Amino acid sequence: MAIAKAERLMNLALCLLGTRRPLSKRELRESIEAYLEAGSTDSFNRMFERDKDDLRELGLVIETVENLDGETGYLARRDSNRLPPITLDAEEAAALGLAAKVWQQARLAGAASGALQKLRAAGLPDDVDPHGTHSALEPRIPVHEAAFEPLMLACRDRRPVVFDYRKASAAQPEQRHVEPWALECWRGHWYLAGWDRDRGAERVFRLSRITGRVRSRSGRFTVPVPDVVTVRETVAGWAGETADRSARIRLRTDAGYPLRARATAVRELGDGWDELEIPYGHGLDAWLVEFGPDVVVLEPAELRADVVDRLRAVAKG
Repeated sequence: MAIAKAERLMNLALCLLGTRRPLSKRELRESIEAYLEAGSTDSFNRMFERDKDDLRELGLVIETVENLDGETGYLARRDSNRLPPITLDAEEAAALGLAAKVWQQARLAGAASGALQKLRAAGLPDDVDPHGTHSALEPRIPVHEAAFEPLMLACRDRRPVVFDYRKASAAQPEQRHVEPWALECWRGHWYLAGWDRDRGAERVFRLSRITGRVRSRSGRFTVPVPDVVTVRETVAGWAGETADRSARIRLRTDAGYPLRARATAVRELGDGWDELEIPYGHGLDAWLVEFGPDVVVLEPAELRADVVDRLRAVAKG
């Protein structure tokens, strides 16, 4: 939902939870700035009714009191909106502690830290260190791409987006119109899965190849969001993770560590080169192109031809 609406709902919820007596529409309108700016009374009434329904859908119990000096009053009693006590065993507490330490991005780190402090106040075991100073595990999900936050919000709010995207085989980026479904981290890189409107098909985009600003667009999604979005499986297929064939490549010494990690055999050739045998599947040519002059494909011939074609396309661009 938009930030302005989320703030308005939060203010309304705080008013209803903080009052000792039912509040009328008039009093609520005078207490919440967004309602004062709503314009006409009809506009305010429609906005208030939508907000009240949204809060109830979110689980807030709002009582209606009739005949309050001729007006209808509203309040949310704390005893009706209190969550049951939180009880966590040692394994659940440890899992939450690790999850809260995963995020390095500043916008998410504060929220994770605050949530963990609230859980501690609600009964999180004292032997779980929220700051990781005594933990042997230090999980991290780095987020360096500027596109991450706007895409995360677009996935949450189901908003179409537009961005410029440079494929591995292209020298210049192309504009893409996408209905974003899900973000997922795989082997240190973030990927977006969604519906590419220009191509009329599901696509996966690597965030590091998005150039410029991600721009939101109005309107609804044109296709249903799948119940399961297989981001990792798609990217793994591109990288040959599900391959049943092998390819031989020459790789410069001290280069291409992701390729070395997947190699089934490595042989030193001397003169600064090694020979590797790696799994070969759909999309391996695009991955190899990223390593530029550090990689030479030896076999199979069709893979070598695909890599050469991609490199020529980049050179012509």
